[in-house]
Amino acid sequence: MARKEIVHNIRQRPAETAQGNGETLSDGPVDSGAPSQIERVKNRAPAHGHRVTLEEYWEKWYERPHPHIDVSYEWNNGILEAKPLPNFAQTEQYRWFFRLLSCYLEVNPIAKILCLETGAYMSVRDENLPSRKWEVVFKPDIGIILDDNPAPWGADDQRSYIGVCDIIVEELSDSTSAEIKRDTEEKKDGYARAGVKEYFILDPKDRHLHFFRLGVAGSYEEIEPDEEGVIRSQVLPGFQFRREDLLREPMLVELARDDVYANYVIPELQVVETRVEKAEERADAEAQRADAEAQRADAEAAARRVAEEEAQALKAELARLRQQRS
Repeated sequence: MARKEIVHNIRQRPAETAQGNGETLSDGPVDSGAPSQIERVKNRAPAHGHRVTLEEYWEKWYERPHPHIDVSYEWNNGILEAKPLPNFAQTEQYRWFFRLLSCYLEVNPIAKILCLETGAYMSVRDENLPSRKWEVVFKPDIGIILDDNPAPWGADDQRSYIGVCDIIVEELSDSTSAEIKRDTEEKKDGYARAGVKEYFILDPKDRHLHFFRLGVAGSYEEIEPDEEGVIRSQVLPGFQFRREDLLREPMLVELARDDVYANYVIPELQVVETRVEKAEERADAEAQRADAEAQRADAEAAARRVAEEEAQALKAELARLRQQRS
């Protein structure tokens, strides 16, 4: 499959060591009898660490490289790297954040989401590398591509993305120290090189939970939460979330009643609830009016009874007096 190369000119940076070429995984205890970390990776991804050309990657390794093994490879400067597998907590946090982004984009359709093992090709000039460029095909957990991005996304025939996402979100892979380094250092540096405007690293253990924004110097700066712990995106205006909610993962209905999220998480819920509240207020007012009417009617009926009793008493007295005179 032909691929159009996009190369972004940036200032020179020090040469990088290819992850698959220089990756070090600490083996477990020798006498434990359990497979080492390297062996575990090799067992589920036999081609991990192999050197292949970009053309070979697209043709053989990009989609279902092993018919009987469920593994996905990224391509890092000529090296195949197996995409790590998440655990339950990581999957749940990913799903929660994906739903949050989906809610935002339903209300603010200004971008599209890239995910589902879709590769994003990026290339940056680097005179310090033998190839004179840093070149990768990463498969981000979530990519956000604005509609005004010079490399559009969303055509039916697109099975990979040739361009730079505006936001990338990675759920931290932490099975090995090398995986942690890949997300927190190597991919962070690479995404900054390519010009990804914001990079979020999610971590349910809260050890490497970070939110970065590209600074004027071309490197990432930490996005600090405000006094209420709220992180705000500049790429997606109005997209904001509490840092603690990434760990708590509240239901969307709860978020919809929270001022931090109310503008984009089920906004119609507040409209409906407001209408219900007003209807209940009207019903209460009508009930109070009816009660007042009933009380007034009871008072009038009582007054009529008293008047009738007085009239009957007067009639009886008048009849008695007439009888006395006769």
